[in-house]
Amino acid sequence: MRARQLIQDQSLYTYAKFEHDLMALHAEHPIFSIDKIGTSIQGKSIYEIVIGDGDQSIHLNGSMHAHESITTNVLMRFLADYIDAYENNESINHINARSMYNQIKFSIVPLVNPDGVDLINQGLPQSKSLKNDVLSINQYSHQFAGWKANIRGVDLNNQFPAHWEIEQQRKPKQPSPRDFPGFEPLTEPEAIAIYELTINKQFDRVLAFHTQGEVIYWGYEGLEPPESEQIANYYGHVSGYEPIQFVDSHAGYKDWFIQTFKRPGFTVELGSGVNPLPISDLNKFYPQALSIILANMEV
Repeated sequence: MRARQLIQDQSLYTYAKFEHDLMALHAEHPIFSIDKIGTSIQGKSIYEIVIGDGDQSIHLNGSMHAHESITTNVLMRFLADYIDAYENNESINHINARSMYNQIKFSIVPLVNPDGVDLINQGLPQSKSLKNDVLSINQYSHQFAGWKANIRGVDLNNQFPAHWEIEQQRKPKQPSPRDFPGFEPLTEPEAIAIYELTINKQFDRVLAFHTQGEVIYWGYEGLEPPESEQIANYYGHVSGYEPIQFVDSHAGYKDWFIQTFKRPGFTVELGSGVNPLPISDLNKFYPQALSIILANMEV
């Protein structure tokens, strides 16, 4: 069975459905590896997929924010399309999949924040104490559409040691559905998993997929290397998205990567509208996301 037929991406992912699809893909198409890089607060595995055998190491991640789980759909669809093209010696758009396999080693973490994603797409946790904590953080509302954080009310993309203290001063001081950077950097297991993976793998380039805005953020404090602008402009050319060098934000994954490694790092904001974007938008912006990923073969 073709890989694309094995993924159930017509609805937003829960952790259980994501894990099922990932294992089904691997069972039938074992051209990629799966590594557990960490565990969420609720004990859910955080998986890294590695595919390709090239010298260039590129990391992609999605669903760092709970209400952006459509980015998991994007990365799973890319994985399936890539597998099908590789096994059939086909091209995706105009990029030959086997050439890409030989040039790039992709590290993909499609679901960074499984607990937060399940809160939005499945409902409150079963644990009574955790359920009470979540409701308290959410001011006892059962509406979770605006929830960005992990299940403990910490915004994972405000957890990285890149001027974290600036975000601490101007963001919420207690657990919150969004924007609380934690009491210290790297307190949350999900952020630690991505941090340690990046330290261990020393990626050449990283792309963190978020929603929404149709923009590509590519700079941080002027620490980005000169080639970042060229890469971002090419991403913009193939996708129609707007490259933006600086934004008044700190403590994000892309920020920390650029600060630490002085290598190209990007935050890609897919689609437009109000988060969470409906699954019906996936077909609208998947071509743009795919074009950005494939552009790594050309720039």
